[in-house]
Amino acid sequence: MAETTLIAAVQMNSTAVVADNLATAARLLRDARDAGAVLAALPENFAIMGARDTDKLAFAEPFGRGPIQDWLAETAQKLGLWIVAGTVPVAVDGDPGRVWAANLVFDASGAQVARYDKIHLFDVDVPSASGERYRESKTIAQGAADGFTVIDTPAGKLGLSVCYDVRFPELYRQLAALGAEILCVPAAFTAKTGEAHWEILLRARAIENQCYVIASGETGTHAGGRQTWGHSMVVGPWGEVLACVDAGEGVATAAVDVVALHALRAGFPNLSQRRIGV
Repeated sequence: MAETTLIAAVQMNSTAVVADNLATAARLLRDARDAGAVLAALPENFAIMGARDTDKLAFAEPFGRGPIQDWLAETAQKLGLWIVAGTVPVAVDGDPGRVWAANLVFDASGAQVARYDKIHLFDVDVPSASGERYRESKTIAQGAADGFTVIDTPAGKLGLSVCYDVRFPELYRQLAALGAEILCVPAAFTAKTGEAHWEILLRARAIENQCYVIASGETGTHAGGRQTWGHSMVVGPWGEVLACVDAGEGVATAAVDVVALHALRAGFPNLSQRRIGV
């Protein structure tokens, strides 16, 4: 692995039309590749953001095959690019009313090399005058509480998560303990919660685990009127925002230097100085 590699967070305004979303994703992934990125992360729900939570059920695929997964494999191979596929609606055996929110990773040959199922589901009432209310558990199956996923990539050891997970630091501590050097957070953060907490949470996860964070988000207004925050970014292990796309479609790219990361950990060894929960 080169000492420094480029990674990219892809920001989208996904619609209810899968074909349109895949075309947009292809264009932005090509932009990431052309900028020199070896790994690019798509946002949560990149392939389908319907007017209703149940809309995604019509596009559920068996794990390992289906139009979305086939497209991801073909695109990764065509571009020679590692792709973190935000979330893909993977069918739940015996439960047609729910899907797995599966964060899948494809390597540059097009092989599917990792899967993480979202653990923490967004069942909340957002404090706002609009009365926003979300119940992901009605249409999404909860991933296993010990389903920690860390894989080797050309950019470094990548730990997987999804959106609402970012509010649960114990998950990221486990990923760091498993060797993660980059934490991936694809998301569809609401505009209200994103404005208040998105950057703070991402920078906190980077600082406390001395990891890079790549956070790819949905942005703007979607079918049904849902509004998402955007601000896709790459954060460094000191907590600095290295690149950010505020609003609209785009790609945030930044260099990852794992040699410098480990030098930081050696000189500022807060991970090895833990006394609680070790």
